[in-house]
Amino acid sequence: MSTSTAGQALIPQPPATVTALRQAVAQIAPAALPSFTRELDEAADQSRQGSDLAPLQRFITQWAAYVHIQRQPHLAAELRRWEDTAATGDVAQVRRAAAEIGRILDAAHTALTAPRP
Repeated sequence: MSTSTAGQALIPQPPATVTALRQAVAQIAPAALPSFTRELDEAADQSRQGSDLAPLQRFITQWAAYVHIQRQPHLAAELRRWEDTAATGDVAQVRRAAAEIGRILDAAHTALTAPRP
């Protein structure tokens, strides 16, 4: 994985295409490639069965947000901390973790849909 200076992204946000996202995942989170491939296959199968592109669009949206987060080490670490808390905390901690995870994911989706200057 590439290193970054404090607060800087490891790589630029790639275009929201399967090929670009696969390359980004391979570069910044290679351990996630099997999940990427499995989920892509599932989305493609669902799209073929239903003659609907929505499953593939959801896949691309989900993985674009994943890359957006993982390319920023501080944000990825924060998400992992909240995920750990959600898995091991008491009820109040789990609620707080769920809210924080939602905030991080919402911010990623907003960043990806915001017009670029």
